[in-house]
Amino acid sequence: MAFGWNLVLCFAAAASPAPPADTVRYVVLFQDRVSGHQTVVRRGDGLTRVDFAYKDNGRGPELTEEFTLGPDGTFRTYRVKGTSTYGAPVDESFEIAARRARWKSTSDSGSRAAAGTALYAPLNGTLEAISVSVAALAARPGGKLALLPSGTLTMRRLAEAVATRGRAKHQVRLVAITGLGYAPTFAWVTAERRPRLFAFIVPGTYRIIRDGWQSNGAALEARQQRAEHEALRGMERRLAHPLGGATVVRNTRVFDSERATLGPPSDVYLYRGRISAILPAGSRAPGVEQIFEAGGRVLLPGLFDMHTHIGPWDGGLHLAAGVLTVRDLGNDNATLQRLMSGEEAGELPLPRIVPVGYIEGESPMSSRGGFVIKDLKGAREAVDWYAAHDYRQIKIYNSFPKNLVSQTAAYAHSRDLRVGGHIPAFMRAEEAVEQGYDEIQHVNQVLLNFYVTPETDTRTLARFYLPAEKTADLDLDAPPVREFIALLLKRRTVIDPTLATFNFVRHRDGVVSQQFAAVADHLPPDVQRGLQVAQMNIPDDTTAARYERSYAKMIDFIGRLYRAGVPLVAGTDDVAGFTLQRELELYVQAGLTPAQALQIATWNGAQYSG
Repeated sequence: MAFGWNLVLCFAAAASPAPPADTVRYVVLFQDRVSGHQTVVRRGDGLTRVDFAYKDNGRGPELTEEFTLGPDGTFRTYRVKGTSTYGAPVDESFEIAARRARWKSTSDSGSRAAAGTALYAPLNGTLEAISVSVAALAARPGGKLALLPSGTLTMRRLAEAVATRGRAKHQVRLVAITGLGYAPTFAWVTAERRPRLFAFIVPGTYRIIRDGWQSNGAALEARQQRAEHEALRGMERRLAHPLGGATVVRNTRVFDSERATLGPPSDVYLYRGRISAILPAGSRAPGVEQIFEAGGRVLLPGLFDMHTHIGPWDGGLHLAAGVLTVRDLGNDNATLQRLMSGEEAGELPLPRIVPVGYIEGESPMSSRGGFVIKDLKGAREAVDWYAAHDYRQIKIYNSFPKNLVSQTAAYAHSRDLRVGGHIPAFMRAEEAVEQGYDEIQHVNQVLLNFYVTPETDTRTLARFYLPAEKTADLDLDAPPVREFIALLLKRRTVIDPTLATFNFVRHRDGVVSQQFAAVADHLPPDVQRGLQVAQMNIPDDTTAARYERSYAKMIDFIGRLYRAGVPLVAGTDDVAGFTLQRELELYVQAGLTPAQALQIATWNGAQYSG
């Protein structure tokens, strides 16, 4: 993501601001809990200063941003400094001088002639960029705005509402902004000649809204959900091609996911969307209404992405990549239920969703979503809710009280639910397995078993930096490693490594992320630019080399787990569709055959998704 809608952070600049002419304050709310702020000061001399910071799940950005605008409402000067969500430094600037636009960040730099109206799209800015963009778009007769370094921004109005605070009222509009990222950006803006941001809402996740107007958040979120649902329903109606009656796929080779083998040329018959027969190629097909000529190509079962946090706009990317089933490993429960209902009714372009019940413990570093509990009673009530709603597994998270793991796991098992998740802080993975974990998410959560002490707080960024620092020197043949692998095998503990996502531990500024290097040229311009931005703080070449070795060792470790017989599932926890393909490539790099990697993404997914 780019254009400052990245939610990254910056430190205060040294200069003292002039007396404010206009100050607007926003609050950042995760599940209705105040987690941060954005303060925007528009000074009388034309300088705007923004301070933005939040913390959720033990991490978050901090940014200070300053800019001036030209007569056309676009940036003339721009500067943002601070640190990103995972601790990487942010230092980005832009200016127009001598009829030339110049920009520089930690990952790129460039310039071009400043001809006509164009808006610079910051890589790591604050949400005040939305105010700037909607005001500039509102002033453009055609409703389009060129972007720098490249791209075009458009905006359309979806809904109107009246926000109230006592006797005060604000007329606000929901707009959809397109031209950045994979999907539209939705924002509530003021209904003024020069609109500005009123609220930025990601339904079920967080709200950023003007301070004092928080009571309007739920109503605005509900209205936004309806608008997004209608937009997606329209997409489903336009793009869906229901296969009524009988269909045959001629001359294809079917991948047998149970045996990880490729079959002979065959004709595959489907009736009402389900396979009804597989016959030798060239069989007669009386009464068939649709015929697809495969030309000898391989027919794969639908892929499983076993680690997602599904959003309403993810479906197209999943389906285009052949991902027909996703497992959601943590979401707002009401939002997820609505998405599942929309998919089941054929209204939303989504893969089939298998829900996992998220349970977190209350702490200053809690992640918000699902149920956040304080005691065993709360944990059991959460399990009961998930069991009653046909969930097949729970996910325990970082702040979950470690002294409740054993009893909670036993209770979940008594309700026929599997148990998995992160390893709670101040606990080791082998303890969690011995106390009832059926599955562990993320390679770092597995490897932390060898690095943590009773005092290590893995609710912080330590859960990323410790494996990055130490895995390079981990002896995979050492007795503790072999004993831990033996424990995983004995308990048949499933590992969901999300290797592709952890590429970020070795990714440096200015280099296209290897995670998406194979497809980068096909992605939107701002996404391509964002792929060169590092997330971790890697201060020098020595650190970079160590983190590179650590990531290579993570890949080797997963290969060892597979060869030992420890079950794996293929999940991503990142960009829909593309990331799963990279995940499977990394399994091959770890020593698996392509067929074995595909088996994990098909047969294993079906086995362990419930």
